[in-house]
Amino acid sequence: MPAMVFVFVLGTLLRIDNKKIIEASKNIHISIIFPIIFVVACPYFLGWITKLLSGNDELALAVALAVAAPPASGNSAVARMLNLDPSVALVSTLCSMIMIPVTAPLILYIYKGTLDIDINPSDLALRLAILIGSAEGAALLIRKFAFKFVSQHGIAIDGIVISALFVFAVGTMAGMQELILNNPYQVFLTILLVYAINFVMQVGCGVIFPGSLQLKATIGLTAGNRNVGLLWSVLGMSISPTILLVFACSQLPIHTMPKILQYVLPKLKITKQVEVI
Repeated sequence: MPAMVFVFVLGTLLRIDNKKIIEASKNIHISIIFPIIFVVACPYFLGWITKLLSGNDELALAVALAVAAPPASGNSAVARMLNLDPSVALVSTLCSMIMIPVTAPLILYIYKGTLDIDINPSDLALRLAILIGSAEGAALLIRKFAFKFVSQHGIAIDGIVISALFVFAVGTMAGMQELILNNPYQVFLTILLVYAINFVMQVGCGVIFPGSLQLKATIGLTAGNRNVGLLWSVLGMSISPTILLVFACSQLPIHTMPKILQYVLPKLKITKQVEVI
């Protein structure tokens, strides 16, 4: 799992178009305001709503951690396939990722008093910093010494990123068959929950973003599809069964919502009809 996370984070960093990144970064809504909304406001709000509706502290923590993850590294590649704005998705993803070693451990500090959590927030911060920092360092070296090669094989890199996401998703399903057979009702409700969260984040963040319909759709996609694998890979198997189930089920909308958007966006006249992914 950590290897696949490293691959799709590295692949995303290699696809940076400096000119477009600089242009997108000048918009503080993309580089500052919405990344803060993604990894600070959304996890606390949705965790609180989950606690209010379910009364389950552990489920609230699971939702908060899943939403505290930065946007998925493959969002920029998916945005490119959907004729949205990949530079906007990439900038908001990178800016969110920078905050994660600080913002994600805060979730654990908040819940540490109400739950018996066998996870050290400081260790989580250090592991996140190492994983993200190593991917960024590798990307800088590769772009410096093999920039031409990277530029000529951009589509292949996108393919590797998507493939790594798929391999990671397959790995997260380990043990799910037994869980589905033993408690199908719980699994079904969790799947409904993660789809609802993904939908709410896409629509909510897309609606409040002050931009064109294409930018709203890009921000919505970025807000909804989160890199839960980044947190999962550093937390390991120390997480509870409830958190494990929420994390595993969260992979489903990440891989199916783009297909839904492929048909919805052209009907809303946000993008032109795109090829089948």
